[in-house]
Amino acid sequence: MPPSKQPQLGSLAIQAPTLNTRTVHVSPSTCHDISVFKDLMNQYRKLDDTINMRLNRTTAQYRDRERSGLSGKGDVEEQACVQVWRELVANWSRRKDIVDYCVGVVDQSLDEKRRSLQSAGDDASAQRRAKGVLYAEEVKRNQLHNELTVETIVRKRAFDAFRARCRYFEPPPSEPEARNWWDAV
Repeated sequence: MPPSKQPQLGSLAIQAPTLNTRTVHVSPSTCHDISVFKDLMNQYRKLDDTINMRLNRTTAQYRDRERSGLSGKGDVEEQACVQVWRELVANWSRRKDIVDYCVGVVDQSLDEKRRSLQSAGDDASAQRRAKGVLYAEEVKRNQLHNELTVETIVRKRAFDAFRARCRYFEPPPSEPEARNWWDAV
């Protein structure tokens, strides 16, 4: 009888790529449901939250490759920094796209609610309802705009942790998007 496969334990269980990845399609309903939106953002922020562990694991992986004769260009630390930086930039770009999309969706919805308030006419009951809906939409808009501030803080914290470990790293000039993020943080 073959031995059963050992379960992944420790940081490997947390950071190993999952075998059942899924694509999340962000729709206007995702943007309007703040709890779903925040859960999605928290999932995307896991890399930033575990940056030190991710750097340790990636460095260990490159060190193992080097020992088995499969080393790439540069030293182990440099290779690990390049890989983690690329992952960070890709993650930051995806999150920025999601936040920008959702801000646009909610702003458009807010404009529609304002137009409906203006078209409510003199009916006091309809105006009260429209104002209530408008207020709820403004709260949602403010929460999404606050996510932009949270994103800045999360990126800065992850960037500082990255720079502490990868002091001599500079994004290659051949990657303008990575360079833009480097300069922006």
